[in-house]
Amino acid sequence: MAGSREIRNKIKSVKNTQKITRAMEMVAASKMRKAQDRMKKARPYGEKIRNVAAHMSKANTEYRHPFLIERDTVKRIGIIVVTSDKGLCGGLNTNVLRRTLSEMKKWQTEGEEIEVCCIGNKGLGFMSRVRANIISQVIGLGDAPDMERLIGAVKVVLDGYTEDRFDRVYIFYNRFVNTMKQEPVMEKLLPLTDDKMQSKSESSSKVAWDYIYEPEAKPVIDDVMVRYVEALIYQAVTENMASEQSARMVAMKAASDNAGNVIDELTLIYNKSRQAAITKELSEIVGGAAAV
Repeated sequence: MAGSREIRNKIKSVKNTQKITRAMEMVAASKMRKAQDRMKKARPYGEKIRNVAAHMSKANTEYRHPFLIERDTVKRIGIIVVTSDKGLCGGLNTNVLRRTLSEMKKWQTEGEEIEVCCIGNKGLGFMSRVRANIISQVIGLGDAPDMERLIGAVKVVLDGYTEDRFDRVYIFYNRFVNTMKQEPVMEKLLPLTDDKMQSKSESSSKVAWDYIYEPEAKPVIDDVMVRYVEALIYQAVTENMASEQSARMVAMKAASDNAGNVIDELTLIYNKSRQAAITKELSEIVGGAAAV
C-alpha cells in the first residue's frame, strides 16, 4: 500500500485538477449560451435567403446558375470539414472526422478524387495526417465566427465547382440538437436541390415567381446563389461552435465528477493506511510493555 504522504500528494493533485475542470465547465456554459444565441440569430437570414434563392431558381429566365445544374457523372468531389480549434470537448471532433473518413474511403473505392477544405485546427491536423489533398483552410476563428474570414477558404471550393473542377460539394459538421446531444452530419451543398432550398412553409405552394432584373439576370442570380451557399456554410459553423461548447461543458462536468470520485477513493485509502499505521504502533507499544 502506498505511503500516507504519497496518497496526500495524489489527493492534492486531483483536487487541483478538479478546480480547473470546474472553471472550464463554467466558462463553457457561458460561451454555450452565447453560441446558441448566434446560431438562432443566423437562422432568420438563412431562411429568408433560402426563399429568395428558391424563387429565383424557378423563375422564368434563360440563365441558369451553375450551382443548380446536376452533373451527369461524378469524378471529383470537394468537401468542407468543420471542426473545433481546441480539444477537451469529448468525442465531438472524433465523431465528425470518423464520419468524414468513412465517406472518403467509400468515394475513393469508387474511383473519385477528393479535395478538402478545412475549417478548424483539429480537422486540419487530422487531414494532414491521413495525407488528404487540402486546397484551403481557415483556423483560429475564436468564439464568434467571422464571415469575412470564412469567405477566402470557401471561395476556393465554390470556384472549383463553377470551373467544373468538382462535380459535387459536401459539408461535414456537428449539428446542435440539444445540450446533451450533437450529431455529426453530412450535407450536399452543390448542386443545390429544390428540397434543400424550399422552405417548409412553402413546400405545398405551387406559385411560380418571376423577377425584373436590373441591369440583367446573370449578375443578380450569381450574387444571390453565392450568398445563399455562404449562408449555409456560416450556419454550419455556428451549429458546430454551439455543439463544441455544449460538448466541452458536459465533458468538463464529467471530469469534475470523476475527480470527486477519485478523491473519495483516495481519502478512503488514506484513512485505512493511517488506521493501519496507528494500529501497528499501538501493537508495538503493547508488545513492548508486555515484554518488560
